[in-house]
Amino acid sequence: MDKIVDVKNLNFSYGAAEVLKDVTFSIEKGDYVGLGGHNGSGKTTLVKIILGLISPDTGDISVLGKDLKKFKQWSKIGYLPQSISLFNPIFPATVYEVVSLGLISKKKFPRRITKADEKTVDKALEELEILDLKDKLIADLSGGQQQRVFLAKALVNEPELLILDEPSNALDAKTRNNFFNLLNKLNKKKGMTIILITHDIGHIGEHANKLLYLEKSVVFYGKLSEFCQSDSMSDVFGHESQHLICHQH
Repeated sequence: MDKIVDVKNLNFSYGAAEVLKDVTFSIEKGDYVGLGGHNGSGKTTLVKIILGLISPDTGDISVLGKDLKKFKQWSKIGYLPQSISLFNPIFPATVYEVVSLGLISKKKFPRRITKADEKTVDKALEELEILDLKDKLIADLSGGQQQRVFLAKALVNEPELLILDEPSNALDAKTRNNFFNLLNKLNKKKGMTIILITHDIGHIGEHANKLLYLEKSVVFYGKLSEFCQSDSMSDVFGHESQHLICHQH
């Protein structure tokens, strides 16, 4: 199996505060990994390291078979951040303009959008069933529609790895369901590898095939069926809550 992400003995601290300790795991092509843990457990920091936004103190990490220090193919990684509210909602950009920004990263100067690019953007919008919103201003959309626009931006390069940080927080139940159905389709039909940061461990088994649970170190990494028999997880959750999670799975 091809390793999409390979992490060995990763350590990271903010000053004196240890955030990640001796983290080791690998994610294979086609995996759909739920990344769980309490607040402050190191989930978002780990993702920032994978995305090359911060450097670990020690440890080795490779992405798509390349040492992260030499990795340059960022267009092969799609990322949907935790809060799209960081994006200025009154910024006068259309849906088309926002999604086309996803193509800019792999262009050299002058960074112009071509006719072929326009077709690529249309295809991404169509796949997310928002082609009819193409010319609308991002500020005029609902939260669920905005989420689809930003996912289209993350997917427009047809990445091999998609990373999502708490993507369903702002969505109502129906929109959330549609959103996860779409992710499942991308994973099953296109073989896209997905890392999904979530607080909702109870429902992760409905979507992901593996769980990576962090508390600075890796408490558990493996299939959900293995998680249900894991002593280390009953230590974290207690037998009763662990039973509830496994029962839902």
